[in-house]
Amino acid sequence: MKAIVIEQYGGSEQLVEKELQKPVIQDNQVLIEMHATSINPIDWKIREGYMKEMIPFEFPLILGWDAAGVVSEVGDKVTSFKVGDEVFARPAMPSGTYSEYVAVEEELVALKPKSLSFEEAASVPLAGLTAWQCLVDFGQVKEGDKVLIHAGSGGVGSFAIQIAKSFGAHVLSTASGKNEAFLKELGVDEFINYKTTDFTEVAQNVDLVVDTMGGEILEKSLSVVKKGGRLVSISGQPDAEKAEANEITAESLWLNPNGKQLAELGELMEQGKVKAHIGHTFPLSAEGLREAHELSATHHAKGKIVIVVK
Repeated sequence: MKAIVIEQYGGSEQLVEKELQKPVIQDNQVLIEMHATSINPIDWKIREGYMKEMIPFEFPLILGWDAAGVVSEVGDKVTSFKVGDEVFARPAMPSGTYSEYVAVEEELVALKPKSLSFEEAASVPLAGLTAWQCLVDFGQVKEGDKVLIHAGSGGVGSFAIQIAKSFGAHVLSTASGKNEAFLKELGVDEFINYKTTDFTEVAQNVDLVVDTMGGEILEKSLSVVKKGGRLVSISGQPDAEKAEANEITAESLWLNPNGKQLAELGELMEQGKVKAHIGHTFPLSAEGLREAHELSATHHAKGKIVIVVK
């Protein structure tokens, strides 16, 4: 099978095309013939070696965390899927998706919503599940909650806005002025242009902050959460002492892949409450992946960057 791999850490030039053996599935896995995958910031962060101390990857390494395609084989113990099913999934590490086939554990797979294209479905798993777990599992979001979501035009942010609105929350979100119309289309109640406005002057006494930026944004966000409120970051570790002093619950979240939650998110998409927003598409080629990584690293891509496999 064709795959785009890295054989050492470094810049986008390390992404090269290679012919590899098709995965051999285990009893609890399905083999997905890939139609599309998507790019997430963790892809280029791993490629550049940011996470090598945390996770010892082996080379050649296939990156990628989002799978959408058709089941071509099922393991002996698989009961929920059959050959020919259209599915989407966030595979477990290090099962990369920049390839023509990927093996995925049954419990991490969900049927693709019929109303979604493979490209739209591929944009959902990592970003959508991250947003879901920030808001629902950690944030316990409910109707009437005031929720601040940073970088609302990005992959996680755009899903988080829609999920929060589907629960009846009042949503504030930061982005640049050029993305104001996009965020209002997603359902944002209060748009904050981070280039002209300090969000701490607008967002006060919020029930929940979803931080996708880290650094100074994360640090300042601790001050806008009301007592008893919550803050979750996917880009840094909140200051535990400050959180305790402010009487808020603050944690860093690392996605836990989950097929059942992906199916629930798929149901919201079938109902039209959450939509996939694709900003850019590239082909499954070394050049395509290099361009996609470079665009993602600018932090200015609107919506999701999707890779078309077939």
